[in-house]
Amino acid sequence: MNTLKRSLGIALWFMFLTFPIMVVRVNTLKNQVEWRWWNLLWVGLTAFLLSIAWRYALEARARHSKRLEQGGDEATRPHFGQRLLDEPALYRPLLLALALAAVIFPWLVSTYQVNIMVLALIYVVLGLGLNITVGLAGLLDLGYVAFFAVGAYTYGILNHIFGLGFWTCLPLGGLVGMAFGILLGFPILRLRGDYLAIVTLGFGSIAKIVIENWEALTNGAKGIPNISPPGLFGLHLQLEGVNTYIYYLMIVLVLLTIFVTNRLKDSRIGRAWMALREDEIACVAMGIDMARTKLSAYALGAFWAGLMGVIFASRNAYINPNSFDFMLSAIVLSIVVLGGMGSILGVIIAALVLMLTPEYLRAFSDYRMLVFGASLVLMMIFRPEGLIANRRRKYELHLAEEAGHE
Repeated sequence: MNTLKRSLGIALWFMFLTFPIMVVRVNTLKNQVEWRWWNLLWVGLTAFLLSIAWRYALEARARHSKRLEQGGDEATRPHFGQRLLDEPALYRPLLLALALAAVIFPWLVSTYQVNIMVLALIYVVLGLGLNITVGLAGLLDLGYVAFFAVGAYTYGILNHIFGLGFWTCLPLGGLVGMAFGILLGFPILRLRGDYLAIVTLGFGSIAKIVIENWEALTNGAKGIPNISPPGLFGLHLQLEGVNTYIYYLMIVLVLLTIFVTNRLKDSRIGRAWMALREDEIACVAMGIDMARTKLSAYALGAFWAGLMGVIFASRNAYINPNSFDFMLSAIVLSIVVLGGMGSILGVIIAALVLMLTPEYLRAFSDYRMLVFGASLVLMMIFRPEGLIANRRRKYELHLAEEAGHE
């Protein structure tokens, strides 16, 4: 009963706050004031139901935490999601089905759907690249879009001025992005927290300003048109064939990124990144080279952004500075946070959800940012570790079992 009273109070409060916006509407053509009372009713009903659901979720979370603290079978028994990740009998058929679906996808849908999926896969690789810098090394980067722009303009300039092809520029875009990652890393080796965020944000803004004003090289605000698509043994492909070709190329690059990122995560440098993320002072005290560790994190994260910049330029055939604003960095950072800091699978799922959902729910496009913000708030409250939390390896010594064997 107390929950219903509080929910009713919240509903009335929301109705009062939204009354001028949702109810009163001035028709300037007829010089009349229109009263939309049904909107007020919907606001109150929605706020009432959401308040009840919110309080129920909080109570359920509290009960679950209490049961875990008390121990028992529920605390030790893995849930289905954990079993799905750990047991080969469960995840191998799922991986086979996903691989089959990925192969036949371009032949079952329209060119537009393939184009949207290519964009989503680009954000998957961008998320995995930023996951190295932010998720594993714990270095907040709000200027990640700068490396993406560097890769795109590397291909655009080399193709437009020097006539170099896609396959020549693809590794060059990644290497130039890596060079700029090292260039950014040197001045901020001793920065942390808010200061690090401000400097990286400024770096992203500086990159866009330079691109807009260096007209002799980047063509300024007009951008670079007529960028060549990827070549296939000298064959000239139509638009549908180019989209399908880039789609399969992105599938290969996503798999390559997953493999490399997973191997780096389990390597010595990966463990150094995670130690740096947990405690920088303790990390340096243990003898880890802080400068090399930070620079490697920025360089490798920027490498994948540079590669995706080349793909982006070849996909669009035209680039301009407006394609590389701060919102892109914010979206990629949201992918990493929502997916789970350091979690490869979580970043992939978050990227696909955040990029595909707005395209397939265009009927709610007016409320896109509202839903996006509400989702972030809910995730921070109920799943602060992300969709799929990054699990640490544990080494346990069971003395009782050892004594029993003896």
